[in-house]
Amino acid sequence: MKFNDSFQIGNFTISDDSPVFIIAEAGVNHNGDIELAKQLIDVALEAGADAVKFQSFITEELILDNVEKATYQKETTERTETQFNMLKKLEFAVDNMKLLKAYCDSKGILFLTTPFDEKSLELLDEIDLQAYKISSTDTTNIGFIRKVAKKGKPVIISTGMCYMDEVEKAIKAIAEFNPNVVLLQCTSNYPVKANEVHLNVIRTFKNKFNMVVGFSDHTPSIGASPYAVAIGAKVVEKHFTLDKEMEGPDHRASLDPTELAAYISEIRTVESYLGNGEKIPTESEKNTRNRLQKCLVAAVSIKKGDIFNDANIVAKRTGGKGISALEYDTVINQVATKDYCKNEIIISE
Repeated sequence: MKFNDSFQIGNFTISDDSPVFIIAEAGVNHNGDIELAKQLIDVALEAGADAVKFQSFITEELILDNVEKATYQKETTERTETQFNMLKKLEFAVDNMKLLKAYCDSKGILFLTTPFDEKSLELLDEIDLQAYKISSTDTTNIGFIRKVAKKGKPVIISTGMCYMDEVEKAIKAIAEFNPNVVLLQCTSNYPVKANEVHLNVIRTFKNKFNMVVGFSDHTPSIGASPYAVAIGAKVVEKHFTLDKEMEGPDHRASLDPTELAAYISEIRTVESYLGNGEKIPTESEKNTRNRLQKCLVAAVSIKKGDIFNDANIVAKRTGGKGISALEYDTVINQVATKDYCKNEIIISE
């Protein structure tokens, strides 16, 4: 499998050398209300997210009508309600997605949505998405994955609930048709416990598949994303909401607007800390370097014709004047061409 190490999602470059691409995951936290969805877009934009992402599904195409809710869904919504009935209330038709994309375009933030069924995937052709997200729930859905890959747009795929061999089959299916892929480590609990995050899988993915990697973050508060960035994640996503107390399955495990802004700020700070990997003195160090690094001076009086040795030269701070102490080995055993007083700076012979 061969994946591109640099590609575009809209105006954003996705690569190991580019800034982290931050997706604010609105998901279904609009509660089926288009105005709430627009407010979520405004919050994502204000917080500094690169993209805001929703979820596209037709409930009848996604799930049988008698499937129980997941445990976390029972804890955050009516326990006796089926997944079907819960999702039906949160379903957004493609016309709503068109409105939201137009709103994002007018505001200058990238619109994304995750298709959860094949019919929704085809309907989204009307929107001309800049990339497709494959949810963890479809990482083992090989037929669907191939159809997404054939759209020819970059693919971001989460890997919650999966074994490594399943991940490998999934990205192999994408690679048949599409080399522009981001592989996200994910744990599908809401929220996830610290000992189940497994950030080192990001390194494992990078080493095993040599592709752009990232992190879908379900940890509480700012959580694990800044640490994921520090070990190589170049795409991160995190759920957010207008209010954690709102009714719905994902609000409690989401960031509120203040937390989202802090989350993005922390990631950008981590990027600043990481730098570009090139080891050179920074601009602010250059003056400090002259004041603190050492050069060679006479340890005692030296006569013209004496041999420089361990006993008669020493390194001291000189304000950057003279021969760097790094060149000690090139000076030792050379003949002095002039007299030196104690502490006089040695000059090039």
